[in-house]
Amino acid sequence: MIPKIYFIIVTYNAMKWAERCFTSLRESSVPVQCIVIDNGSTDCTQEYIQEKFPEIQFIQSPENLGFGKANNIGIEKAYKDGADFFYLMNQDAWLYPDSIKNLLQVYNTHPDQNDIGIISPMQVDGSEKYLDIFLDKYIAQNCDKTRLISDLYFQTIKPFYEINFINAAHWLLPKQTIETVGGFNPYFFHYGEDNEYVNRVHFHKKKIILVPSSKAVHDGVQLLNKIDYNKYKDLRIETNIINPNLPNALQLEKKSLKQSIFKNLLLGNRTEYKKLSHRYKKISQEEKILIDIRNKVKQEGPSFLNLS
Repeated sequence: MIPKIYFIIVTYNAMKWAERCFTSLRESSVPVQCIVIDNGSTDCTQEYIQEKFPEIQFIQSPENLGFGKANNIGIEKAYKDGADFFYLMNQDAWLYPDSIKNLLQVYNTHPDQNDIGIISPMQVDGSEKYLDIFLDKYIAQNCDKTRLISDLYFQTIKPFYEINFINAAHWLLPKQTIETVGGFNPYFFHYGEDNEYVNRVHFHKKKIILVPSSKAVHDGVQLLNKIDYNKYKDLRIETNIINPNLPNALQLEKKSLKQSIFKNLLLGNRTEYKKLSHRYKKISQEEKILIDIRNKVKQEGPSFLNLS
C-alpha cells in the first residue's frame, strides 16, 4: 500500500524556483500530494502555481505569517486529509525522481520506526555539484558519532546515519512525529524554528536520520553566517531557555547575561553593554511566556497544532 505523502511548501516570492520545485513533485517515482501556503507574494507566484500546477492545494495567507505558522496550517490540513507522512520542503528546493522512494525504503527497513523523528536526504546545493555547505557542517559536527566522512572516503556507506541536526529545507516527518512533537513554535517568525523543533524531537527520544542513497537540492545561500541579525531577531538565548533538554536554562542564561553586561560595563564597551542590557530586560519581561512555552513543549502531543 502506497503511503499518503503530503508536501508542505511555504512560498514568498518563489518565482525563481517555482517551475523546478513543483515539476520535481510531478516527476517523483512515488506519488505525492502538495499543499502550498503563500505568505503574500508580490511576484505573481500565486497565479503561476494555480495556473501551471492545478493539482496543488493552494492556501493564500492574508499576511506574512512567517515560516513556522504557515507550515502549521499546511500540516493541519494534511493531517485532516489523512497524511501518513509530512514532507516539509523549502521553496528554493527540489527533488530527484527517486528521492522519496529511497527515503521510504530506509524508513520501511528501519529496526524501530517509532524512534524516527525526522528523515532527510543528502541536501546538495543549487549547482548540484556539492553538498549544501550546512550539511557539510552538520556531518562534521557529528564525525565522532557517525564516522560518515570516513565512510564516504572509503566508500563503505551505510543505509542511514543518525545526526543531531539538519535544517528544515527537506524534512520527512512520520505521522507519529506530528502527534508526539507537534508543529512549529509560533514564538519564532523566521529563522530558529527548526533548531527549536529539533530540541523537542530529541527531548521526546526521537532520532534524526540522514539517508545517503537519497539526495535533493536546496538552492540556499552557501554562507555559514548568512543570517543578518540586524534584519531578523536573534532568538538564540530564548531558544536555549525554551529547550526542555537544558535544566535551569532560564537561570543560567540570565546569569550569563548579567556577567557579560558587567564585563562590558567595566571595559567601557557601551554599545555592547546597551545591547546586552536590552536583551536582559526583554527576557525578564517575557519570562512567564518562555516558561509557559517550555512547559508546553515538554508534554507529549501535537503542540501548536489543532488536529481535531
